[in-house]
Amino acid sequence: MNTYGERFRVTTYGESHGPAVGAVIDGCPAGVRLDMDLIARQLERRRFGAPRQEADEVEWLSGLMDGITLGTPIAFAIRNKDVRSEDYAHLEHLFRPGHADYTYYAKFGVRDHRGGGRSSARETVVRVVAGAIASQLMPEVGISTRAVGSQNPADDDTCGGMVDCTITGLPAGIGDPVFAKLNASLAAAMMSIPSAIGFEMGAGFAAAQMKGSEYIDRWKVDDGGCRTATNHCGGVQGGISNGMPVEFRVAFHPVVSIPQPVECLGEDGSLSTVGIGGRHDRYHIERAAVVVEAMAALCLINYMI
Repeated sequence: MNTYGERFRVTTYGESHGPAVGAVIDGCPAGVRLDMDLIARQLERRRFGAPRQEADEVEWLSGLMDGITLGTPIAFAIRNKDVRSEDYAHLEHLFRPGHADYTYYAKFGVRDHRGGGRSSARETVVRVVAGAIASQLMPEVGISTRAVGSQNPADDDTCGGMVDCTITGLPAGIGDPVFAKLNASLAAAMMSIPSAIGFEMGAGFAAAQMKGSEYIDRWKVDDGGCRTATNHCGGVQGGISNGMPVEFRVAFHPVVSIPQPVECLGEDGSLSTVGIGGRHDRYHIERAAVVVEAMAALCLINYMI
C-alpha cells in the first residue's frame, strides 16, 4: 500500500535516487488558499542539517490555480538532484544489516540498492508537504512537536531518540470506538515513519505499573468545561478524544547506516565486511519531529474533513 487515508487520500511515489518523489492527494476541498510559506518552512525544518542537500522545491502539477485548491486531485513532484548513486554500486548484491534491503528482496525479488530506494527516509519529504496541506484544513487544531532524548553521537557512531507530540485544540468526540480508534490510528501513522520503533500515549508503558486509583483521570470542574486533573490517558478514552491535549511519544532507533565497516549478507549467502558509504545522518530526531507532525495532521484530517 502506497496510499494513506480514506477521505483525504495521499498516494506517494518515488525512490531515493529516482528522478523525483511526489504524491497525489485526493479529497482536498476546493477553495482553500494554501500557505506556500508554511509548506516551505516545514520542508526547511526537515532538511536542516541533512548531509544530502536537496533544494526540495515543490513542482505543482495539478489541483491548484493561483495557489487555491480546485477540489480535484493535487499532484506534485520534488526532483531529486543531489544524488550520488555511484556511492552504492558496491551494495548492489549485498544486504546491509538493519536495513530493509533483505526484506524488500524477499518480498519483491528485486530492489533498488541506490540509497535504499523506496525504503529511504527521502520519501518522508512528500509526507511533510501533504501534512502541511492537511494542517491548513483544520485551523482550530494546533500541533506542536518537540524532540527529547536525542544526544550528539560519538565520533564513530550514530544515535536515536524520542519525539514528544502534543495536539492541542482538538475537540472531544474525534475518533471511533473500535477498530478506528484515534489512538490506534495515530499509532499506525507514527509506526509507518522510517526508524520508528515504539509508540505510547499519555502515561504509556508506565501505566502498566500504576494502580487504578493512580491512573484514572479525575474530573476537574472549572471554566474550561469538561477537563481532567491529570492526562494519563493522553487525551483519548475509548478511542475518542476527550478534549484534553492529545499527548504521545514516538521512539526512533539509531540510524543504521553507521560509519564503521559492517558485515553484509550477499545474495549468494556469503558474508563480507564493507563500508556502507554514501551520506547519512548521525542523528535524526529533530528532522523526524516534523514528519511526526505531518503524520499527525494526516491522521486527524481523515476524521475531521
